[in-house]
Amino acid sequence: MSMRSYFGNSASLALCMLFLSACEVGPDYRRPKIDMPDLDTKEEISQFVSEKWWDVFQDATLNHLEELALKRNADLRQAVANIDEARAAAGVASSNFLPALGAKGEGGKSYASTRGKSYVPGLSSKRSAVDYLGTATASYELDFFGKYRRANEAARAILLSTRAAKETVLLAVTADVARAYFLLRSLDAKLAIAQRTLKTRQESRQVYKSRFLNGYCTEFDYLRIESDMLSVNTTVINLEAELAKAETSMSMLIGASPREMINRVTAKDKAIEKLKVPSQAPTGIPSDILARRPDILQAEAQLIAANAKIGEARAAHFPSISLTGIFGFESSSLTNLFSAGSDMWSFGGGVNLPIFSGGKISSLEDAAKAEYKKMLIAYEKSIQTAFKETLDALVSNRKNREIVVSRTSQVNALKKSYHIALKQKESGLIGLLDLLDVERGLLSAEMELVEALQNQLNATVDLCKALGGGWQISQIRRRINKKYHKMRHS
Repeated sequence: MSMRSYFGNSASLALCMLFLSACEVGPDYRRPKIDMPDLDTKEEISQFVSEKWWDVFQDATLNHLEELALKRNADLRQAVANIDEARAAAGVASSNFLPALGAKGEGGKSYASTRGKSYVPGLSSKRSAVDYLGTATASYELDFFGKYRRANEAARAILLSTRAAKETVLLAVTADVARAYFLLRSLDAKLAIAQRTLKTRQESRQVYKSRFLNGYCTEFDYLRIESDMLSVNTTVINLEAELAKAETSMSMLIGASPREMINRVTAKDKAIEKLKVPSQAPTGIPSDILARRPDILQAEAQLIAANAKIGEARAAHFPSISLTGIFGFESSSLTNLFSAGSDMWSFGGGVNLPIFSGGKISSLEDAAKAEYKKMLIAYEKSIQTAFKETLDALVSNRKNREIVVSRTSQVNALKKSYHIALKQKESGLIGLLDLLDVERGLLSAEMELVEALQNQLNATVDLCKALGGGWQISQIRRRINKKYHKMRHS
């Protein structure tokens, strides 16, 4: 048989076996059935028209902080590195579909001992030998039972999972930056209120100190004024401490260096009461909520990978079939290495069949099945979490708006009450204690209004996050969804 006909028959056999390898063991992925409610498909979601959902607050400083976080946040950079690692792993898995090719060249001279077993007097004419060898090698393992296809499926799903995980981290980081910024604005507003009140109390203290020293008021009145002043002063100190901690938290989120962290003071753009809150927001859960949430996409990708690993583990029960081939030239003279007659080749195949492994292969398959169950529970929980967070955010968004309206009315009423009480005190109609009660009530109400404004802003952030990043799905998430769809139907 000629070398050409031998290789031709071998190639035909290989193609036939490759065709037969279309079968693969293990379950094909099917999306689990979830008991879903009837969701609103006509929900108005036009408020957020930008991928950068934080633009709705229309604050230049917040926009700048978010951009810094997107570039420098450590968690985001780590998530990108995870994607690179998963992409490399997917490349390793896909390489198993291709044959391994190699080349080798050797040359050397040997000199045999006349007393060694390799030297036979009368038959071994020469004690010395020279040999040169150049070969090309090829090896390929037929994926007859789909072991490598399942491994590749799992690797691709893990890659998609890391991309969705990066989207999850991005959403969490940008939400944390917004909350941290609103905290800074809230603390600034509270500190301004406390400092203004402290200045008024210090002025009152000076007045009553003079009156007390001149016998025009009791020591009780003077001490009461001084006590209230010191209480407000303590509030100012506490707020300054909280503001300093909030600054370092923001520095961490935007990836500031230690030097920047020490010297950093967040710029002020708008007071908290001037920050825009979207007037229009969804009142129900959109029907595509499962496609919007990157954490759900991440959980399903992990479920797809776990399902594929069951097939990969099951394939270990079956034999592996490998093909190898060598072609090259061999000669005792380097000048004749490529001459006629110096060519050499070999071709072969092998089968490796597991017979007894002490239960190792079955245990690995059981572990893969247990991993799938674990990922299934995680997937179901991610959906439960999505609905809980969305429902909570919808209620919080609505109720916090109502609270702001109520707190604003309360502050306006107390301001009028304070001005009336001040005039009555000057006219001698009420005493000092009555005026102090009104002042304390106004201070408390103003602080609570600031907190209500902060909670209203945070509720909008929570709603954006619960819906997967505002009212729209990002282009990256759309691409991930398309790949999920392709994987489930491939």
